[in-house]
Amino acid sequence: MRVLAAVDKFKGTATAAQVATAISHACWELGHECVELPIADGGEGTLEALGGANRVNTVTGPLGDPVQAEWRLHRGTAVIEMARASGLTLVGGAERNDAMAATTTGTGELIDMALDLGAKKIVVCLGGSATTDGGLGCVRAITSPHRLRSVQLLVACDVQTLFTDAAPVFAPQKGASPAQVDMLRGRLERLAQMYQQQYGVDVRALPGTGAAGGLAGGLVALGGRLLPGFDLVADELDLHDRIVEADLVITGEGYLDVQSFDGKVVGGVQALCIGLDTPVAAIVGDTDTDVADRIHLRSLVAEFGERAMREPLWCIEHAAVDLLREMAG
Repeated sequence: MRVLAAVDKFKGTATAAQVATAISHACWELGHECVELPIADGGEGTLEALGGANRVNTVTGPLGDPVQAEWRLHRGTAVIEMARASGLTLVGGAERNDAMAATTTGTGELIDMALDLGAKKIVVCLGGSATTDGGLGCVRAITSPHRLRSVQLLVACDVQTLFTDAAPVFAPQKGASPAQVDMLRGRLERLAQMYQQQYGVDVRALPGTGAAGGLAGGLVALGGRLLPGFDLVADELDLHDRIVEADLVITGEGYLDVQSFDGKVVGGVQALCIGLDTPVAAIVGDTDTDVADRIHLRSLVAEFGERAMREPLWCIEHAAVDLLREMAG
């Protein structure tokens, strides 16, 4: 068989590339061809899925300290994960964050660098942000924002949160107190008015503009186009064509739940396979029983117990062998 391993990361235990390689080893063992295709949904891991970093620059971190941010520029396309410059992990989590001060300046500095280097397409991946600044730091850090008019600015977004709702929905996860949430919402409301006055775009009514603490709204004001993260990655990786060429697709992620079928990798891959009449199965670390029957799958915890956490790659390879034997039979 020609097998396509189109998999997401198993968060905390294995990267998407490692998971794909483990499945590939199982294919080789049984004499099948395998194409390894690490994939992501527009959040953490997307930079690696789209080719990995080939640049690193010092930019302003979320709380003003310099950070080393990895990003990618290849053949005129820049890929920027905002979390690498403005992420919550950079400050040590919500307990160490300053929700009022956290800024997206570093993300804007990376976009500015991409423009200086002649990028014609800029992909900004949202998720994992420390910020609720409505993208103001980012917008201010871009020298001559009018340069973006001649660039394709794509923003990977997997939520429908409105711009001013970014404060009550996300800020508490970033360390904001109830009083700070109220202040941040007021700040976003004023910022939306400013964006409308300066750029002629009312970001308040557009679903998704609240992503990454409103960074999505700031990028939309500058001409950016919001796209579902999985769809954007699938298009960049020619996933449709890869599935057409496959006899079987194996997808997977660390934990399968209802959200897995709403804009995430497993659900997205399954939907494409159904549309193309290509058999699909999943290998997952563990699963919510409510969705266990929504896709043909192997659960590592169910099959291997505690070993699934100690030796995830060994378990993935052996689960893939069993799955391949079953599907081939």
